[in-house]
Amino acid sequence: MSQTVFEKTIRSRPVYGVLQPRAGTAHLCVADGEGADAIRDLFAKAGAEAPAMLARTHIIYVPSAANGTDRFDMLERLGAAQCHRSPTFWAAEPRLKKVLADAHMGLQVYLAGTETLIGLAQRDVMEAGLPHEAVQTEHRGSLARRVQCVHCKGVTENVTTDPFVCSHCGLNLFVRDHYSRRLAAFQGVNIDAEDPGQVPPAVERFK
Repeated sequence: MSQTVFEKTIRSRPVYGVLQPRAGTAHLCVADGEGADAIRDLFAKAGAEAPAMLARTHIIYVPSAANGTDRFDMLERLGAAQCHRSPTFWAAEPRLKKVLADAHMGLQVYLAGTETLIGLAQRDVMEAGLPHEAVQTEHRGSLARRVQCVHCKGVTENVTTDPFVCSHCGLNLFVRDHYSRRLAAFQGVNIDAEDPGQVPPAVERFK
């Protein structure tokens, strides 16, 4: 799975790069689904330095909630000091927070996979006080979005169509590109507020 290319959009829309190996006292990789490929490519780029880098690496991996992709076996074969698989991000989060709490200066963080995984993990990293320059991100895999309804404040995971029905209040929501880093979610706005029932057909935009 190659890196995702996004069209130019509004300023709050996250921008992702390509993971590059960096010198550090330790390395933390957090990925889901096809993000495993970005982690594999990261260590391939490290070349002769990869074994020493892996000896100081902790990998946390979650299979894709959107399409079920599970490439943990491939990551495990890399030979990192620690490689952990969790069924969901929420199950992995206590481990992630513990690693961040115990981290020393010089930790390098690599986040790869879906926007939901990247956004939620990046929020934890920032709350832990790590400098922004210590964090790299790369999008791979599903474009499914985590969306907050601006009306009821409920969050719906893995949204692939636009518009969609809020899983909490039942409103028909238009998915905006406006993104909240605090919530790690895009914003959904009622599409038929002025003309109830006038809802265009749902289109799969975020497969």
